[in-house]
Amino acid sequence: MDTPLIEFQEVTKRFGSRTILDAVNFRIYEGEVTTIIGLSGSGKSVILKHIIGLLRPDQGTILFRGMPLAEMRKREAAASLARISYMFQDNALFDSLTVYDNIALPLRETTNLDKAEIDGRVRARMEQTELADAAAKYPSELSGGMQKRVALARALVTDPRIVLFDEPTSGQDPVRKNAILSMIAQYQRKFGFTAILVSHEIPDVYFISNRILALYDRKIVFQGSPEELEDFAHPFKDEVIRSLEGFQEELTGLYSRRQFKILNHAQLKRREYGETYTVVVFVLDELDAIVANLGYDAAQEAIRGMGMFIDKHFSAIGGFSTRTQTNEFATVLPYSDLDEAESILRAFGKDFEGQGIRDIWDGARRRAFSGECVEFAIQAGIAQGDPIAEIGPIIASARHQLKVIARLRCDGRV
Repeated sequence: MDTPLIEFQEVTKRFGSRTILDAVNFRIYEGEVTTIIGLSGSGKSVILKHIIGLLRPDQGTILFRGMPLAEMRKREAAASLARISYMFQDNALFDSLTVYDNIALPLRETTNLDKAEIDGRVRARMEQTELADAAAKYPSELSGGMQKRVALARALVTDPRIVLFDEPTSGQDPVRKNAILSMIAQYQRKFGFTAILVSHEIPDVYFISNRILALYDRKIVFQGSPEELEDFAHPFKDEVIRSLEGFQEELTGLYSRRQFKILNHAQLKRREYGETYTVVVFVLDELDAIVANLGYDAAQEAIRGMGMFIDKHFSAIGGFSTRTQTNEFATVLPYSDLDEAESILRAFGKDFEGQGIRDIWDGARRRAFSGECVEFAIQAGIAQGDPIAEIGPIIASARHQLKVIARLRCDGRV
């Protein structure tokens, strides 16, 4: 594996007699989204402050690209830390400054660029984050979502290679939480920076993170992919994941992925040998078009509406569902085979064409920043499982069978 961008080796931090980090070890790799999870007050923000240089460890070593930060020359260390930007939990915008001036502030304060160079960079970032029309406005005149974009544009205006996000969704409703995470993920892909998030929003962060770091009892007890975390056996799973994740996903009301797996395993134990079940996978297509034309909040409202419509229909017949990816859902139909599932899906598709897709559109439009119509489609695929089959491959098989079951067109037809 490549040399880590950032590595903590046996890092310990104390405040007086209280130990916050105790011999912490972890690695962060370039170009990824890494999320640090843990309970409030567990030391997640203390880790960020070490990364940005606001705190120094009492013991241990912090490396940047394999070089100990403490052994770097002052100029080298400053150059490394200058490539890091920080997006604050509450945005920290200045109410007395316009959007333009808020974004320009880091360049004016930390560089020797002339006025024309600063103007060019600020306007480029405003165009890229869709803020050009808001340049002369003040933060109080903007929606919460636009304020987040201003904060992100300001964090990106210095061309950082690393952006730290400290509880970026704190205090937001479920739609806004997921909209903010979606925005971070999209801009991370667009600009290629390394994103490091501190969050307790589980399972929402699963959909955008390449790696998860789990902080528990002053140590990092897990580092790996979200999928690997689901199979991680440790008291952390019961004490922290259960308390943070909950029984249902906040946005859609569907089962969390962990609870979904528990339900499926319980079903497997009750099935007789040879008894089949089916999995239906649903995908909301053209999500990027919804984001581009209606905004992040509208896209997340569409996802919520789709999840609620799926749950309304399938829970009534004993099915249970979860969100498996940002715009993908999986439903288990116990004790069913392909023929029965296809019949159920045909009836469901008619309801979706008749009312479901319009409900999704109406919900998205209520959250939209424009009245523009966006065409999108719903796809579905089915696969059959048996009692000895793990559900992951069955979901993957259903993905290969996807076909459009409903489409919204701007001419009013479905």
